[in-house]
Amino acid sequence: MIETPSYRLDLERGYARMASPGGGEDWLRLSLIAAVDAIDVRDETLAVDEPSLDGRTVTVERRSTLWERAGTTLVCRDDGIEVRTWVEGEAKLGAVHLLGGRRLGSASGSFPSGVHATELFTANPGDPGRLTLAAGESASIGVVGDGNPGRGHWFFTPAPLVFALRSPAGSWTGLSLVAPLEELRFPQVELLGGDRALQLRLDYEGHTRTTGRFDAPVVLVSPGAADGYDAIARYRAAAPVPQRRHADADWWRRPIFCGWGAQCALAGRERVPAAELATQERYDAFLAALEAHGVEPGTIVIDDKWQTAYGTNEPDRSKWPDLHGWIAAQHDRGRRVLLWWKAWDVEGLDPELCIRTAEGEPVAVDPTNPATRDLVGRMLHALIAPGGLDADGLKVDFTARTPSGSALELSGDDWGISLLHELLAVVYAGVKGAKSDALVLTQTPHPAFVDVTDMIRLNDMLRLDDPGPLPPVVPQMRHRAAIVRAACPELLVDTDDWAVPSKREWREYLEAKGELGVPSLYYATELDVSREPLDEDDYAAIRRAWGEA
Repeated sequence: MIETPSYRLDLERGYARMASPGGGEDWLRLSLIAAVDAIDVRDETLAVDEPSLDGRTVTVERRSTLWERAGTTLVCRDDGIEVRTWVEGEAKLGAVHLLGGRRLGSASGSFPSGVHATELFTANPGDPGRLTLAAGESASIGVVGDGNPGRGHWFFTPAPLVFALRSPAGSWTGLSLVAPLEELRFPQVELLGGDRALQLRLDYEGHTRTTGRFDAPVVLVSPGAADGYDAIARYRAAAPVPQRRHADADWWRRPIFCGWGAQCALAGRERVPAAELATQERYDAFLAALEAHGVEPGTIVIDDKWQTAYGTNEPDRSKWPDLHGWIAAQHDRGRRVLLWWKAWDVEGLDPELCIRTAEGEPVAVDPTNPATRDLVGRMLHALIAPGGLDADGLKVDFTARTPSGSALELSGDDWGISLLHELLAVVYAGVKGAKSDALVLTQTPHPAFVDVTDMIRLNDMLRLDDPGPLPPVVPQMRHRAAIVRAACPELLVDTDDWAVPSKREWREYLEAKGELGVPSLYYATELDVSREPLDEDDYAAIRRAWGEA
């Protein structure tokens, strides 16, 4: 038995029972076996040795069907436990199961960790109507997702890799993955819930080869958190965080107008795709409508699709006859202009610059290819440099399209969360090299990404493809802002503004934006979902909110 001011740990064969100090309330029954699969062979445990103790460090070795040696080490700190899973041998990694694994014997099968909890918190927003889940449910955090069933966790990609469990007595325990960025070579971490049980699953998809010892990311078990946001803050304190190289510019804090909501409102009225309405003529009309009511944004975002192709990002002259001149005119009025940029898209690119299937089909930009990095650098210089379009930065979108799959081929050997960071590092360096005070706006509130972004967008308020009534907006957006503050306190927050179910909800959120971050406006004359027009009282509310920002 090991006891600290924060918890009590009792060792038993194959498990470590974690309870409140003094043992009054059970929290977790940590499984001391794991499963580190190769891409083609499963790892199963044949036997578990007796624990060996060195002070407050506990090591349990197991005999594996795959690895020469394998085991779990618990480092018992005063404020929590580091669960370290390791193996020795050679293989291409497949799925890695932490806090649980498969065992062969008189009782065979999967042996996850036990849980005594009523509520599950995930740092990755999903269903906007649910801020937390029930204990026993599953959840995912990573860089893949979309509007299809089971993939709706795309608002933050990646979010901090943190889950938290609330005990029946109200105490919260955080479960987080702590590792350097270069070791986050999996697209997502899945918490697999069960009957009073859970385990974590990371799938390396065959893109990581180990030839000696492999150490999985550390699972940090942090009891005594005040809530899920406190669990994130504790994770942030323990996680490796890169140094930011660029200071904030004062203009970044000025109110933003993004034309996407206005494009969508027009699209519904004119029955055309919203992307067809990202034109110079339409944006002039949006801004004229705002100016007529005394609404003056400091930054304008030209949204999807101002370019001829997502991969090449050359201005579509049929939509923008003189984008350089238009940006110059905004500069003359004291405004800045951001261009919407779609991550990973291959439209218009040579397949040789892309991540491809075994049949040669391009699926994503390949940031590990030197030729691709050179192309992206030249493209960004043309967009941002004073000698080019002279735009003032990028709104980066679709980071949830990070490639996933064992049969995909790329030039280098990076993968998963780490691969997305590699892409954004190329983008960030290109933008800052062209204009040092340019703004890069992303949806990546993971501490390891603070060196490749300047501002975190809270993202779409709703999942419009979900059936049933639309949930309230403000609680969800407060929830997301609290996640960002806990994980990346050094970054600014873009409050977003799309899509609201009603004017009442929009007005309520308008009043809250100033305390959450930089206020953002997506509409010019009417809302898109409810079709309600903006009136003078609404414009006055915007002016008041922006005056207080």
